Order: sequence, then structure tokens, then C-alpha cells
Amino acid sequence: MEIIKARKADAPLIARSIMDAVGAEICENLAGENRTLADVERLFTTLAERDDSQYSYLNTLVAADDDGKAVGVIVSYDGAQLAELRKPFFELVKTVLDKNLDDVEDETDADEFYLDTLAVLPEYRGQGIAAMLIKGAVERAADAGKPAGLLVDKDNHRARRLYERVGFRAVGERPFCYVMMDHMQFKG
Repeated sequence: MEIIKARKADAPLIARSIMDAVGAEICENLAGENRTLADVERLFTTLAERDDSQYSYLNTLVAADDDGKAVGVIVSYDGAQLAELRKPFFELVKTVLDKNLDDVEDETDADEFYLDTLAVLPEYRGQGIAAMLIKGAVERAADAGKPAGLLVDKDNHRARRLYERVGFRAVGERPFCYVMMDHMQFKG
């Protein structure tokens, strides 16, 4: 298994990973009554293909198996760039899904490197791939001179255990799509 920079061709996996990470309820809310989950997936695929989006392949590391197949992703970026990086997301959601997200609060700050999305294909879970992806993102944070931060659902005990095992500690709470999450930062 190797952790490498994502390519534009990885956009469909990045999109599915984002949807997996945010959960069915948020994706269904984005789709609303007039759109489908396929529309939401196309939107995230478009964002992952772009150079200027928070979900861009340029902000993504991929776990590739020995055959080069992408089996997991982590999307991360400098929190100072969130406002600029999320503009394409908000604009596409408004035009494609007819939703206004302008009142969504920031999930990170300028003083941290934000680990936005982490997902591993189900058949590859339990092999340490998520920990490898997190390590790659933490190294990117260190290169940026900022602590790595993330949000975890208060009820997602499995994810919390993973984050704690690799060195993250709870430092407070933050909202994500109107739901309070635990804010964790890498403490080594």
C-alpha cells in the first residue's frame, strides 16, 4: 500500500468518499425533494475534478494498492484557505441543487490544517489504511507549520478511537452543517 497524491481521475472515488464521510442524512438534505443522490454525487465529482475547490483532487491523498487501485482517500487543506476553497461548493450547490448554504458555519480556522474527509473502501477496512492516510495528511500539516485538526461526530466512537490511536485529542466543539461535533487536533 502506498500513499500518493490524487489524480483528477480519482474524482469519482473522492466524491463517493465525501458522501460516505458526511453521511446519508446530509446528502439527502442536499438533494432535497427535487434532486437525487446521483445529482449530489455528480456535484461532488465535479468539485473533486476542479483545481479550486476544498474537495479538489489537489487537496487529496490516495491509498493505492499494489496494482495502483485507489482504495482510500483523505482530503485536507490549510484552514486559512477555507473561505476561498468552499466558494465553488456553495456556488454549485446553489445552482445545481437550488440550496443556499451561506449560513453554514466554518468547520475550521486559519490556524489549523483541516482534515476534511477520510474514507476507505469497505473491503479494505481494518488493514491500517486509514491510519496511513491520516499520517500523510498530518505530514502535510507539519509542512504547512500548522496543527492538524478534524471534526468527529460525538456518536462515532469507532472513528474517535482511530483518531485517538494515531495521536489526536479533543480540544473542544465545532458545528458541522448545524450539528455540534467534537473538534480534535493532532498532539503526537
